[in-house]
Amino acid sequence: MSFRVNTNLGAMGALRQLSNTSMNMQSSMSKLSSGLRINSGADDPAGLQISEGFRSQISSMDQALRNNADATNYAKTAEGALSEVNKLLNDARSLAIANSNDATLSTEQKQANQNQLNSILSSVDRIATTTSYGTKKLLDGSSGVSVAVTDQSKIASVSIGGQVGTAAGSASISANGTLSVAVTTAAVKASLTGKTLTGAATVAAAEAMTVTSAGTLSINGVSINVSSGMTQGQLRDSVNAVSGQTGVVMKLSSNGTNGTVSFEAAKFGASGNSVNVSDNAGNVLAAAGTSALTGGVNAIATVTVSGTAANFQVRGSDDGLTLSDTAGNKLVLNASATYAAATVGQVTAGAAQFQIGANAGQTATLALSSMSSASLSLSGIDILSTSTASSALSAIDTAINNVSKQRGAIGNFMRNTIDSNTRALQVAKENLEASDSAIRDTDMAAEMTTYTKMQVLQQAGLSMLSQANSSSQSVLALLRG
Repeated sequence: MSFRVNTNLGAMGALRQLSNTSMNMQSSMSKLSSGLRINSGADDPAGLQISEGFRSQISSMDQALRNNADATNYAKTAEGALSEVNKLLNDARSLAIANSNDATLSTEQKQANQNQLNSILSSVDRIATTTSYGTKKLLDGSSGVSVAVTDQSKIASVSIGGQVGTAAGSASISANGTLSVAVTTAAVKASLTGKTLTGAATVAAAEAMTVTSAGTLSINGVSINVSSGMTQGQLRDSVNAVSGQTGVVMKLSSNGTNGTVSFEAAKFGASGNSVNVSDNAGNVLAAAGTSALTGGVNAIATVTVSGTAANFQVRGSDDGLTLSDTAGNKLVLNASATYAAATVGQVTAGAAQFQIGANAGQTATLALSSMSSASLSLSGIDILSTSTASSALSAIDTAINNVSKQRGAIGNFMRNTIDSNTRALQVAKENLEASDSAIRDTDMAAEMTTYTKMQVLQQAGLSMLSQANSSSQSVLALLRG
């Protein structure tokens, strides 16, 4: 056994152990206070990755459950309206039966029944026209109309509802079809060619050339100060920094011999692009003065939706590539080019799509047919004679059967699709949360045992460190000897 004064190995070992105990104790306190076994990636890197994946799915399942609830409410709204249509049609059938009793009814009584039948059919049309979920019509044949873009090289985006604005007004989309577009006039950005930069054989050379002199450049009322010695590249950057206000972009180009300063509208089309460029020193224009951007052109296209020619055009302050119709539908072209009629999308009518799962592709659809009197083949039915009343009775029976079938389809959707899916989602969510809890949550009893152990070790470590620090005192006995 050796005795040293300068290096107390016992104290160093005790201190190291005490430090480890303190770190473990802090970690245990963090887990106990938060209730989480993983408070940072350092606690369990692999477990954190797995847990975050579970949490992402759990969050998506929560939203999917809300989507399912919305789908149920959507279906209930339609089914409630159809229930009322059934009642009306039952009343209509009673009227047809009543008017078939020719022996006891007068002409006036039959006419009264006919008037009541006409009122019933008007109510059916009102229900079919006005029933909606939010702003989405349900029973006019347009519910759930959607468009899938099939040629993204031509169409950037499209939004089509249940009707399309035509030259004669609006037409309901009641059948699946295609979205066809023919661009007859390409959209063009307004542009202005400015000063020639003599000798600038490359764009880099054009950027390096200095301005003529200090001055002021004004674009659409926004002023840019031009200082002496500023390069064309610096001036371009200053102009483009405020393009959100001016609606103009400055460009520098070269044809291999000379450079060119040009200006171009930030957006396609003619609307809102009459921008003036004023240069009092001839830095960007051929000479000091003012010039206007010219040449902005709106795209002109022929649009056909499910066989219906629609009146799509640039309206108001829309970009020259954005076309809309009077029914509020919108279509954004993807390129400023002309092309003949081309199918750019597929239109699905009468089927509302719901995202009922936590992952892509987990959807369900509900098709709602038009429930107007015309769609039910009830327009103009007559019960004034026994023969017409008999024909009307047959038509009403068919209509009742069709409405009942639609209600049955809605019931199947709610019970066998939405309700069963909701139960499955709840079970899946419960088990995912259990799996996440097993990874992420703290076992409080086990962790408290660890914490108590660390407390004891900390106290023991402090005691041993104290003993180790005092062990060097024994060397003094040798010195006194």
